[in-house]
Amino acid sequence: MARIIPLSEGSFTVDGTKSFIPFDEQKDSMKDRGAGSLLVEIQPFLVITDRDILLLDTGLGFRNADGVLQLHQNLIDNGINPMEVTKVLMSHLHKDHAGGVSVEDPVTGERSLSFPHATYYVNRQELEYAFANDGKSYLKAEIDLLPKRDNVVITDGNGSIDGYIHYEMTGGHCPYHQVFLIDDGEDKVFFGGDVAPQISQMKSRFVAKYDYDGKRSMELRQEFMERGKAEDWTFLFYHDTKLPTTKFS
Repeated sequence: MARIIPLSEGSFTVDGTKSFIPFDEQKDSMKDRGAGSLLVEIQPFLVITDRDILLLDTGLGFRNADGVLQLHQNLIDNGINPMEVTKVLMSHLHKDHAGGVSVEDPVTGERSLSFPHATYYVNRQELEYAFANDGKSYLKAEIDLLPKRDNVVITDGNGSIDGYIHYEMTGGHCPYHQVFLIDDGEDKVFFGGDVAPQISQMKSRFVAKYDYDGKRSMELRQEFMERGKAEDWTFLFYHDTKLPTTKFS
């Protein structure tokens, strides 16, 4: 049976500038964050199967007060050595999902992959698109190592990894976004990245202005929810501030 561990980096507001500002609901108010601000969780996931320790997306890449990569600390707090992660599955390369792909040495300024013993899986067209659109949403410096390392697998279209991790290029949120279905024979765990980021968006026919193709994303959410109901999927919600996982009955 798969074990699922949410690795929340906290709640943030984000606006048109694409800046992620920490939000503490005990102290902060959305009224102070300006028109158009969205409240989101930044929440990578760990899925542990009989064969792998899988990391799904890599967060913002922030360090904590001790200078430790927050994602690494979250893993350690859950009894997982970051060096034990075997696969890193990337839905897409926006900076709030790919900031933890690599880490910069505070002394030398050199970057290394944050999970050097893992195999990273990244869509080829998404990587090319990210490099071509370096700026607000994509930060080339954080992902520049991906095509240069032997432990990175570049995916194309739809396919499977080791026969039990299925990936599907969906588009929608960004042109080459992909989703993952982990089926270990007992559980089916679905990670929809930013095509299925929050339960509220699954339950409403919502067209998001921040999506590359909002209508496509809306259609995908409905499609995945129906498939998930029929096949008893557990959904992982990267941006949901209240509910990390759920099943639809």
